[in-house]
Amino acid sequence: MKEVGHCALCSGPFDHVYVPMQSWNIKGNLCSKCYSKKIGEHYPGTHERVGKSD
Repeated sequence: MKEVGHCALCSGPFDHVYVPMQSWNIKGNLCSKCYSKKIGEHYPGTHERVGKSD
């Protein structure tokens, strides 16, 4: 079942719903694209989910 609503950052539809980390100060849920972007911004290094390394 798809989640009703839109991403708190890009306003796009959800392909999967992600809850942002509290320290990110984002109200609302994130789509997978925005969640991956935030992971890369806040936790530099290699991330299997993001698919890149610094």
